[in-house]
Amino acid sequence: MTVAEPYRLLREEMVEFQLAARGIRDERVLKAMREVPRERFVDLLYLSRAYDDSALPIGWGQTISQPYMVAVMTEALELKGDETVLEIGTGSGYQAAVLARLARRVFTIERIEPLAARARGLFEETGIRNVMVRSSDGTQGWPEEAPFDGIIVTAAAPAVPLPLVQQLAEGGRIVVPVGDLAFQELVIGRMEGGRLATRVSTGCVFVPLIGRFGWKEE
Repeated sequence: MTVAEPYRLLREEMVEFQLAARGIRDERVLKAMREVPRERFVDLLYLSRAYDDSALPIGWGQTISQPYMVAVMTEALELKGDETVLEIGTGSGYQAAVLARLARRVFTIERIEPLAARARGLFEETGIRNVMVRSSDGTQGWPEEAPFDGIIVTAAAPAVPLPLVQQLAEGGRIVVPVGDLAFQELVIGRMEGGRLATRVSTGCVFVPLIGRFGWKEE
């Protein structure tokens, strides 16, 4: 058995029991999460827990999201393969690596520069060429690359940031955890006729979205 083999088996189990068994139906999402080596994106201290059904610390007070939550948010974007997607909150880079298999281009913003630099290195090491990383205030989006067909926010916002709504293409989808600092609900929106139509999905808990249109840094 090769070194990578145990992780491949753990990925298969993750997809079957954590994702498919709990309602994830998009075969492209399941395939992407079956292929992305999550173990490459976790802190070495938590390597043995890479495929746990939970979020894990990655340093600087941030986390790599629970696999199920990654799948739920990704599926909500309804990606077909030719889209341009914006991610707010690069973190470990795992979510962007999944998106890279499902969209044509991915732009991801991380406010903590060491995390952004580490993600860039991981994308290069794992052969991901269609992701661009920037370190800045993600709540203001990436206006020069807008409009986006999909926007995903991997941190908790007090409300859907207005600049992100303004950067969403007609027919595009946005997924944002919205609530207070203790508990949020996923808000899924679609731009229809220049207006954002939203619905509320599952409850969740994310680290806070810090920035001009998010929470203020203490």
